[in-house]
Amino acid sequence: MTRIKFGTDGWRAIIAKEFTVDNVIRVTLGFVRWLKSRYQHPSVVVAYDFRFNGKLFAETVTKVLANNQVKVFYCPIPTSTPALSLAITKFNANAGVMITASHNPPEYNGYKLKGRHGGPLLEEDTKEIENLIPDEHELIIDSIKWSDLVKKEKIIEINLEDVYIEHVHAHFDIERIKKSGYRFAFDAMYGSGQNIMRRLFPEIPLLHCESNPSFKGIPPEPLHKNLQEFSEFIKNNGNIDVGLAVDGDADRIALYDSKGNYIDSHHIILLLIYYLAHYKKLSGKVVTGFSSTVKVEKLCEHYHLPVQRVRIGFKDISKVMLSEDVLVGGEESGGITIKGHIPERDGIWMGLTIWNAMTECGKSLEQLIDEIYQITGKFYYLRFDLKVDDTFKKTVINACKNEQFIRFDGKAVVRTDTLDGYKYFLNEQEWVMIRASGTEPLIRIYAEAGQPDQVDKYIQSTLEQIQNLKNK
Repeated sequence: MTRIKFGTDGWRAIIAKEFTVDNVIRVTLGFVRWLKSRYQHPSVVVAYDFRFNGKLFAETVTKVLANNQVKVFYCPIPTSTPALSLAITKFNANAGVMITASHNPPEYNGYKLKGRHGGPLLEEDTKEIENLIPDEHELIIDSIKWSDLVKKEKIIEINLEDVYIEHVHAHFDIERIKKSGYRFAFDAMYGSGQNIMRRLFPEIPLLHCESNPSFKGIPPEPLHKNLQEFSEFIKNNGNIDVGLAVDGDADRIALYDSKGNYIDSHHIILLLIYYLAHYKKLSGKVVTGFSSTVKVEKLCEHYHLPVQRVRIGFKDISKVMLSEDVLVGGEESGGITIKGHIPERDGIWMGLTIWNAMTECGKSLEQLIDEIYQITGKFYYLRFDLKVDDTFKKTVINACKNEQFIRFDGKAVVRTDTLDGYKYFLNEQEWVMIRASGTEPLIRIYAEAGQPDQVDKYIQSTLEQIQNLKNK
């Protein structure tokens, strides 16, 4: 019996090892118990992305739910997580299940739970569901007939991308963006953003917009190291102003400028704050993750916007959005949303917002970033993911707890924040952070500094100290 736990963003496991039809049934039965304890006539939206056997797992979830008198809106084609989350609000459903492992390597699949608000299900709810998952079951899934459940209207098949695209056209003037004179490109990373962008912008260069469950061996996480082909394409093309990339389920974003330079999530968060506060004259709180740039506070101070730091994982950002007026909610991993949209990460929506900002302002991506630097100053950021086993992961975190990290590249730590991981400030603008991943066998090392070579030095210094722990 596998103990199933939900991490920072759902349950993820290796396909055929722990992520099996049997375990998906168990999770869904626990979910059914939770739904029935809350709602008299529950309804759920179910979808999947391009990962291996996604359709099989999504159909398994749908059958179990519908067989237990839960109405299911099922998307029969691979689609994005934001499309699923939006559909929950459109159909007034009680929850959603997305079969995806997001940005994880291709051997993984996962089970994301979404709330009726169109964002991640709250942590207290997922913990309840965890405790309701049975150790075993006697359900014979093949005995449940799909056609019978469709006839009884327990399963309603619907293309969620139609719903999402209609919503896009209601909020963006796509034709105006196309006629702006700016030239765009898109990289789906073989993920589920491909069909949406092919329908919205069929005329632009569309990279990796086909099904490939192996992702050609590159994890579909929008980091520069995974987007080398896209970067080179833009550099060599010489005729593209901005490139948009999204992860495997299209809820995370990265950008490239006209020279093929990577624009990370920190700059994208700042771009959205700047555009909405400076050009659109909007206000509201900015909620950001523990590992985001300290320049968020600097920019928000300039526009008199309150800032709240939360733990890593978008569910904490989403939770604040449910009760407060939030202008921008974003995290270092590229999951961002804005006022007027659902409280859910959405890579395509954020990309369209940036393209729309360029169109409205008549400014290039580089010009907008330069305007931000006039307020915040330049900064550089790097994250390094160190593969470790569980035993050594605990060793590193224990070293953090025992205050063994006191200097980085010869600079003394002046203060430490421990909201979610260990964030060591070397001054108010430069810091190093060590954190264990909640979904993968990794120690993540982060650093921010005023110069690119200094960021590298901080990362190297941290790696050397971690290596010394192994040698002891």
